[in-house]
Amino acid sequence: MKTFLNLLKREFKLFWGNDVLKMLFFGAPLLYGILIGYVYSKGKVTDLPIVVVDEDQSSMSSKAIEMMQDNEILTISALQFDTQKLDRLMIEKDAACVVLIPKGFEKDVLTKQYPEITTIVNTSNVLTANYASGALQVVLGTLKVGTQIETLRKQGTPESLIMSQYEPFKTTFIKKNNRSTNYMYFLWPGVLATVLQQVLLLGLALSFASEFENGTFINLVKQTKNTFSLIAVKIIPYLIMSFAVWLMYWAFTWWFNIPFYNNLGALTLIAGVFIVAVCFIGILISILIPNQLKATEILMVVATPSFMISGFTWPLSQMPQWIQVIASGIPLTHFLPAFRILIIENGTVDLTYPYIINMLIIALVCGTLSFVALKWKTRRLLKSQTTALTELTEK
Repeated sequence: MKTFLNLLKREFKLFWGNDVLKMLFFGAPLLYGILIGYVYSKGKVTDLPIVVVDEDQSSMSSKAIEMMQDNEILTISALQFDTQKLDRLMIEKDAACVVLIPKGFEKDVLTKQYPEITTIVNTSNVLTANYASGALQVVLGTLKVGTQIETLRKQGTPESLIMSQYEPFKTTFIKKNNRSTNYMYFLWPGVLATVLQQVLLLGLALSFASEFENGTFINLVKQTKNTFSLIAVKIIPYLIMSFAVWLMYWAFTWWFNIPFYNNLGALTLIAGVFIVAVCFIGILISILIPNQLKATEILMVVATPSFMISGFTWPLSQMPQWIQVIASGIPLTHFLPAFRILIIENGTVDLTYPYIINMLIIALVCGTLSFVALKWKTRRLLKSQTTALTELTEK
């Protein structure tokens, strides 16, 4: 036990003696947590610029423009009365949409000619396009209803009959989970989990690779030949430091007023399984690739696209089968749905069991392969040492 504790002490010294690794492991979560937190702190998209072309210049078109301006998601950045230089204006104002109200709009409405308001949606940014077009649908739908009711009133239709003609049935929409559609609640935790996975992989890429490259692995083996101990010595410091990062993330939820309070204990345990699985992937690559630069490059290839193919923002079921297979071998793919179930959807722990099992399988497979690979390298090193000693003795 004393030897094991000495090895742990040695590992911590190696970590704290590496300024780059130290800055990366703690600096990246801190920096990204603050940066992304402030980027999405507003939570909702508001005041998206739109351009309105009012060729009618009537009281009805003015009412439509007023309703657009009153919508919190929209702001009219330019109002003109013709379509000249419209493409240029759309770029200059960075407009999410352009609304075209045709000439004779009010007259055609009153004479039941069914005029058309055209909306040009700038889909260069899908998020702003969806928000702006959705807000315009609400505004124009409300205008349409109000106009229809007012027309029926002018025609002398009784009030009770107006409502029966206009509203044959009611519709109700109820938002569940993240009812405010706050983008920060959705994206921020997923990105931070990705950052944690990345710094773990990058740190552990150097664990055994640096020993092999610097020729210090023999010193490690001389202190203990137990393969399990060698792996544990490399992983345990990162488990401890990851818990510190986890507490940092938890503090961020208070700083940014993110209401993540329920199921935190269960999520912490699942995060522990996630971290163990990530650690074994990093250890395996570090053992198989005895070069720090190459090991880091390989794990960067794994870590960089992991958030995109995890299924957190774009459904995994909509991706090609071969990408789904690759994604299933990355712990983040299984941790993020578990996070969503426990924190955003406030589900029960048993619903996360399939994801926990998948992460345990990854940990078991990578851990077993790491054990076998390290055992083989240790035996090979000891054998070469024995052979060299024998040859020296014979001479």
